[in-house]
Amino acid sequence: MTQPFVARHYGERAQDYVASAVHSQGQDLDLIERSVAGRGLRRVLDLGCGGGHVSYRLASHVQEVVACDVTPAMLDAVAQEAGRRGLSNISTVLAPAENLPFAAGTFDAVFCRFTTHHWANALAGLIQARRVLAPDGVAVFIDVTAPSSALCDSWLQTLELLRDLSHVRDYSMAEWTAMLGQAGFVVRSMQTHRLPMVFESWVARTKTSPTCVAAIRALQQSAPEEVTRFFEMAADGSFMLDVSSFEVTAS
Repeated sequence: MTQPFVARHYGERAQDYVASAVHSQGQDLDLIERSVAGRGLRRVLDLGCGGGHVSYRLASHVQEVVACDVTPAMLDAVAQEAGRRGLSNISTVLAPAENLPFAAGTFDAVFCRFTTHHWANALAGLIQARRVLAPDGVAVFIDVTAPSSALCDSWLQTLELLRDLSHVRDYSMAEWTAMLGQAGFVVRSMQTHRLPMVFESWVARTKTSPTCVAAIRALQQSAPEEVTRFFEMAADGSFMLDVSSFEVTAS
């Protein structure tokens, strides 16, 4: 099953994601913080919390943050980091996105950043997010998005899987909007920005094997011009990704 595999895969990588510069900063985190600041929200969900960076940003603006993930070591790392920062209103829950142990309408807001591409069933996870969101609540989903070009899409999924065996799929903008609608959400706004990936830290963070690193570099060096141009591939393997943010409400 995908969930136990993801949990095992990321257990030994937990501290790397707490310390990750890519995950601990960015304009998408600023968007999340702006969406809650001054609104007096009570309880919010950080779904697929990873290193907990969404939770840390939200904690000073809400009464309670529930950080939810399938990896026990990630949740332990988040609890330790929250304690170190004096954020006593962050709690942790072990659960997959597709089967959340919360009552309907539990959360004033749901946030999900850089995790949907690991879910075994993205639509099921989105349906669960919609179920636990209060009727007047807001949700924000942020993830790497696949290019509309079939060629570039194939290359992205291949490189992602070689780098991280728990990767399922980076969804396109069209796939995202379709799934959000099917899950019962209305998209209020969406935006996309380019995110630089420094190759050495990109593969180090997931402890990619030397064999897979070599395969990624071989593919990059033989990539067609369309792929090289779209991802702005540099000589050292560094490249650019599209990251999209979807702010939604219940339909």
